[in-house]
Amino acid sequence: MNEEAVQYDASRIQVLEGLEAIRKRPGMYVGSTGVRGLHQMVFEVAGRAVNEVLAGRAGAVDVALTSDGGVRVADDGPGIPVEADTDADADSAGLEALLTLPHAWRDLGGRHNAALSAFGMGPCVTNALSSRLTVEVRREGVRWVQEYTRGVSSTPPTDAGPATGSGTTIVFWPDPEIFETTECSFDVLAQRFRQLAYLHGGLDISLRDERPPGGPRSERFRYPGGALDLVASLGARAGAPVHPDVIAFEREDPRMEGTVEVALRWSGSRQECVRGFANSLPTPEGGTHMEGFRQGMTAAINAYARETRQRAAADRDLDLDADRIGEGLTAVVSVKLDRPEFQGATRGRLGGDTVRACVADAVREHLGTWLRGHPDQGAAIISRLCQGTRRD
Repeated sequence: MNEEAVQYDASRIQVLEGLEAIRKRPGMYVGSTGVRGLHQMVFEVAGRAVNEVLAGRAGAVDVALTSDGGVRVADDGPGIPVEADTDADADSAGLEALLTLPHAWRDLGGRHNAALSAFGMGPCVTNALSSRLTVEVRREGVRWVQEYTRGVSSTPPTDAGPATGSGTTIVFWPDPEIFETTECSFDVLAQRFRQLAYLHGGLDISLRDERPPGGPRSERFRYPGGALDLVASLGARAGAPVHPDVIAFEREDPRMEGTVEVALRWSGSRQECVRGFANSLPTPEGGTHMEGFRQGMTAAINAYARETRQRAAADRDLDLDADRIGEGLTAVVSVKLDRPEFQGATRGRLGGDTVRACVADAVREHLGTWLRGHPDQGAAIISRLCQGTRRD
C-alpha cells in the first residue's frame, strides 16, 4: 500500500453539488451521454409543460426541433413565476430556482401527473447539460426573458415589454461537449408523446421538425378516448376483431390510492399484444398490475362460460387458463398511483400486493358485467377461445 493511500482522509473527499454534479456525471441524471440521454433532456422540460395541461392550467404543449439544432418547448399555461412565490400552496418555484436548483420542481409524482422526468429533477438538468438555454415567460401581462450558458444565468430575468397571452417557452441547445450527438430523433420523441396522449385523454401535444430541407414535418397527438383509442390502434394490426366493441373502463380504488384504466379486445389472430403502464411509464417487465389483470380476466371469462354453458360437455369442468384467454388479445392496462412501488432502478416492474388485488377485482367485475350485457359479443369471445382449446 502506497503512502498516498495510507494518508486518505476526509480532506480528499470531493463533494459535487448542483449543476457541477450534473455536468460531471450526466449519465446519473439523464441515463447516458448518447441518444437516450439526449431525448431525456427533452422530456425533462416537456414534463413540466405536460403536467400544466393535466392540472388544467394549460391547454396544449408544442415541441419543435429547430433548424439551428435547438429544441423549443412551449405551453399556454399561466407562466412560471419569475420570482419565488412565498405562498405555501404555490405550484412551482421561481424561474431561476426551477432552472438551477435540483428538486426545485414540485411535480414529483402521483396519479395526476405524467412521469417524464427521470428522477423528478425537471428543467434544471436540461439547463445544466445545454450549451445555451433561453426562457420566455408571459405572465400577468408582462413578457420576461432570460438566457443561460451551461446552466449559469447570463442575464437576470428582464422585462421585455407587454405580453400577448400567457405561457412559458424554453429553448435549449444540447452541449456537444457532453453528448455524443446533439441531433434528436423526431420518431423517438413522437413515439413517447403519442403514448402519453393515449394514456391521458385530455392531453394535447404537437411535435414539429423544422430541420428537413424539404420542409417542416409535424404531428399532433390527441386521443380523447384514452386507452380505448390505443387498443383500437394496436388492434388494427392484429386482423379482424372477434367482437366490434372495445371493452374499456376506468376505476378508482382508495385501497391502492389510485386508478386503473383497462381496454381490451380479441381478434382472430393467435398473437397476444398486452401493454402495461404505471404512472405513464411503460412496464416491460410486468408487475402486480399485470398479474391482477390476468387474474381478473381469467376469473371473469371462466365464470361467464360456466354461467352460459358455452363449454363443450367434455370440457365444462375445465377452466381456460390465462395463456389461452390471452390468445388474440389486444389490451392496455394503465394504473396511476399516488405512491407507486417500482422494483429496480429502471422502474420497469411494478410492485405492491394491494395493486394486484384491486386490479383483479376491477377487471373481474367490469368484464363480467360487460359480457352479461353484451351476450352476442360474449358468445363470440367464448366460442373463439374454446375453438383454440379444441385445436390443441
